[in-house]
Amino acid sequence: MNEGGHVMSLKDKRILLIIAGGIAAYKSLDLIRRLRERGAVVIPVMTKAAEEFVTALSVGALAAQKVHTELFSRDDEVDVGHIRLARDCDLVLVAPATADLMGKMANGLANDLASTILLATERPVLLAPAMNPKMWSHPAVSRNASQLLIDGAYFIGPMGGEMAESGEAGTGRMAEPLEIVAEVEALLDTSPKPLAGKRAIVTSGPTHEPIDPVRYIANRSSGTQGHAIAAALARAGADVTLVSGPVTLADPRGVKTIHVERAEEMRDAVLAALPADIAVMVAAVADWRVASASGEKIKKQADGAVPTLALTENPDILRTVGHHEKRPALVVGFAAETQDIESNGRAKLDRKGADIIVANDVSPETGVMGGTRNRVAIISRDGIDSWPDMAKSDVAEKLVALMVEKLAR
Repeated sequence: MNEGGHVMSLKDKRILLIIAGGIAAYKSLDLIRRLRERGAVVIPVMTKAAEEFVTALSVGALAAQKVHTELFSRDDEVDVGHIRLARDCDLVLVAPATADLMGKMANGLANDLASTILLATERPVLLAPAMNPKMWSHPAVSRNASQLLIDGAYFIGPMGGEMAESGEAGTGRMAEPLEIVAEVEALLDTSPKPLAGKRAIVTSGPTHEPIDPVRYIANRSSGTQGHAIAAALARAGADVTLVSGPVTLADPRGVKTIHVERAEEMRDAVLAALPADIAVMVAAVADWRVASASGEKIKKQADGAVPTLALTENPDILRTVGHHEKRPALVVGFAAETQDIESNGRAKLDRKGADIIVANDVSPETGVMGGTRNRVAIISRDGIDSWPDMAKSDVAEKLVALMVEKLAR
């Protein structure tokens, strides 16, 4: 305990606090105080925009540390200051995290001190987003948030409520300082994670079934949802094997990723990864493949004749795992439907041998297939729970929390 009666839960922990430019920057002053009450050393970094909202003088006084603002500082760059700052800490906390700074992070851009540190650090990164609700729900921001989760960043918020700058209500408010402190404590807590010691297999993305060397059968799956789930399982402490079809996403941090193209390759990789405690079959596996793919490019015929393709059924990976002798304790399947979502999902539950079916509407007007948001119904023997529209990263976090709960039973 310190003199104020607070448990020194962060004693001697070095927190690099990046304050970006938003009205929520005023909360960073209280956040510094709360972190220091728990024994943390707070090293502040401010963007140019942040200085429009709070002064470096105030931040430095509360942190009792030098405030770092310049990438090209004559004093700091003697010892490559941005690299030193990126490494000489236990955790990097970005509060508030703006759409601009998140966009830089997701795309590997670094044109100031804050973004350069975030690109150079190997420490855990916790983001506390704060922005207008319309900005938070914009597809570009959702896409960046999903990519950051896959890259291994942690999030707290944004929260619902009234925005300070506009009076609008919605999701976009920065988490309160004590909520952020609790998340910092949890991240730096070395006690076991809820899925520590558990093994998980996740499939993600599409499969490409060759017609000839240059053509294939596929679908519009981007892999965003599956990769986000793999990353969330890893953050919960699971030993995760991700079997991914062809996607443009980076491999999630802390996850063993196996890259495949065809459904048969995906099935073989999944079976090779057994036994496991959890299997989450998210991949949009092509239902059919060409029975005999051509070894050479099929040419157009001079008479305009269209070639006939004989199709054969691909292996049903979810059903194979659900009825396998090494069946995991928890089997979760995804059902991408364009009609009768709940009835089709219910039918799949028993047929596939799954414990949970996550059914989602992928009809063209939803934009779910290949998009950044999802609206799902969780179907189990306990009934159906319809979740509201949310970012795929939020679906991943909520689904992993549900898996933890079900395994605990």
